[in-house]
Amino acid sequence: MPPTAPTTPTRRAVVAFLAASAVLGATAVPAVAAPHGPAAGHTAHGQGGYGDAARLGYQKTVAITVTKRVFEHGDTAVVDRYVRPDYIQHNPTAADGAAGLKALATSIHQQFPDARYNVKRVISQGDLVMLHSNVVLVPGTKGAAVIDIFRFQGGKIAEHWDVIQNVPDTTASGNDMFSTLSSPKVSQPLDHRLTQANEALVVKAFDELIVHKDLSALGRYWDPGYLQHNTQMQSGVPAAKAGLGGYFASAPQLTVTPKRIIAEGDLVAVHSDYVNYPGDRGTAILDLFRVRNGKIVEHWDVIQNVPETSANGNGMF
Repeated sequence: MPPTAPTTPTRRAVVAFLAASAVLGATAVPAVAAPHGPAAGHTAHGQGGYGDAARLGYQKTVAITVTKRVFEHGDTAVVDRYVRPDYIQHNPTAADGAAGLKALATSIHQQFPDARYNVKRVISQGDLVMLHSNVVLVPGTKGAAVIDIFRFQGGKIAEHWDVIQNVPDTTASGNDMFSTLSSPKVSQPLDHRLTQANEALVVKAFDELIVHKDLSALGRYWDPGYLQHNTQMQSGVPAAKAGLGGYFASAPQLTVTPKRIIAEGDLVAVHSDYVNYPGDRGTAILDLFRVRNGKIVEHWDVIQNVPETSANGNGMF
């Protein structure tokens, strides 16, 4: 949730190479076996997405394994094994298809042999997987915050969206873009039996606050001391009210259109198109919320302006 008109630092040239993938940092990833039975097939988002732990775990492991091998090792064979040939790419700097992903793998590994893609949290629901990562192409730099969303079909990766933002030197709240500060301080999703309830709460809260610009929603759905990881906003409801109120006033024609939602346990992600005024190319934003005891207690986001041109013609959404 941006506090002012959504802007991001100009992306460095190297960030363009973050196009198609996300990878687990230095942690070893086990070999992946296809799931047994019906779970191997395509399941539409929201259908059977809450109880099929084996399939969701498979999707998470495949997404991490493929992207780790691609990004850190330049491995193209893993693409043949786990990515559909007609893979659809929405990163505006990358070409469509498995062939485009293979070319990217070779290019990145040659130019940035020490790059690391440090995944901070992973959630999956239905046929979608979301990775929230800190990508460091050059050791010693802060790198970028990246959200990757993968859609699975028939047990393979079929489609990919992402949002990329450079990590700043400082933030308004003093909180970094990745840590978990609310209790318990763990990054994995918790309370899986509450997935549906938490998703419903966030959908309603987001619709009232962001889509319809009703600042009173903060008092209904947010914990008063909620923790903020947006780089321009302080923590707490009063800061959110002031920041968002200023943003809404500065962009009276703002329209926000949620494109996809992914929920697992206490984590709910909303991938949206923010358009400040008619004719604006818009901004891709992934808002990630943590819900505890029926209130939103923590928020992360990644923000990227939609560019004028795209290498694949699919758009960012």
